[in-house]
Amino acid sequence: MNLNQQQVVELRQAGYTDAEISGAMQELDSETRQPRFGLNKSNNAPLSTFHHSPSDNLVKWQLELNDILERAEHILREDIVVMQDGQMNWASNPNQEQRIFNDYGVQEIMRVLSMYINRNTILSDYNPAEIDDKIYDFGKELNDLIFMKYENFGLIDLEKRKNYPMLARQLIDVVHSAYKRALYGAEKTSLREARSIQQSEQIMPPNINIATGEMRKERGILNPMRLMGGKYK
Repeated sequence: MNLNQQQVVELRQAGYTDAEISGAMQELDSETRQPRFGLNKSNNAPLSTFHHSPSDNLVKWQLELNDILERAEHILREDIVVMQDGQMNWASNPNQEQRIFNDYGVQEIMRVLSMYINRNTILSDYNPAEIDDKIYDFGKELNDLIFMKYENFGLIDLEKRKNYPMLARQLIDVVHSAYKRALYGAEKTSLREARSIQQSEQIMPPNINIATGEMRKERGILNPMRLMGGKYK
């Protein structure tokens, strides 16, 4: 980050010394270079069909379910988590023989999950009995699907088939959790509340003096750049 001469003059007029300006510049540069810890995808990891891009928008984040599907796909593919440049990344498992499902099996399971884990499900309105019935039917059909096509899915030996009960339990629980978000329309109610909060913040930002209607400038203790409302950020 660099400041031109005019910006430096404006900061001096605001009461900041050259030492304070220099220190603020170093602070912002340090924050920019600081590594962030999050689960990302490395270059050699297989691309997920449901790749997720995080968003700061609460409502959008609440409705975006691709991160759940992406994580499920990586787990089904037996991908591993590695640390690279201060970040946790998904990477292909070097021992492909450890994979329980083959590519076709993973694609079929993910196709099924995507039909249940979506906005249509979580924004519905179900009572407990309806959810129980749907999950019971889903569990039976999932069991039949894998049983009828286990060789096509890659479950070609006894050791791999031993993992089936736990895998089925995990998949059923993921779908069950999606339906629970729709219990008595709870997700829709939560979204309405979040939208009301966001609209209130837009109408009356927190740095407005309610009594006078004037904008309050908060002087940053350590960083003069933040005093200017992000002018130089």
